[in-house]
Amino acid sequence: MGCYSEEVSCTVSCVARDAKKTNGIRSLDDVSLAIIEQLQEDGRRPYAAIGKAVGLSEAAVRQRVQKLQDQGVMQIVAVTDPLTVGFLRQAMVGINVEGDLEAVADALAEIDEVDYVVITAGSFDLLVEIVCQDDEHLLEMITKRIRSLPGVRSTESFVYLKLRKQTYTWGTR
Repeated sequence: MGCYSEEVSCTVSCVARDAKKTNGIRSLDDVSLAIIEQLQEDGRRPYAAIGKAVGLSEAAVRQRVQKLQDQGVMQIVAVTDPLTVGFLRQAMVGINVEGDLEAVADALAEIDEVDYVVITAGSFDLLVEIVCQDDEHLLEMITKRIRSLPGVRSTESFVYLKLRKQTYTWGTR
């Protein structure tokens, strides 16, 4: 999951977006995939060490990493355990929408407390993860910020009691 201290995990998350795609999936060469794997193991790994592992110079690795970031393929971020930085409540919210699904998804993505928005098929149109300071903040988010959005028909909340696993190493398998 990247480098991990008591409070912060540095990870690389990879997502397929525009640019060169095959059947809707971005195609990356083996060297780029190997660089991503190196960074997923330790997001602070020096470019020189990555270069040795993948057979490139430090400068070439630096350029590749920058290009992967610029293209939206990956980002290198510090991932924290919300409890250790003062956020005592997390929840996944299932949302059913009337009308323009993407407009509602875009509006939700603009909310600071929302860290994950996905359009789904199944019981809910959208799944949204929110991180809140406490139960009062969670209540405000659901009743005043989410349910009040035009197009939101209904919500169902799944409050997190304990996080057992969170990993970001799926990007290259």
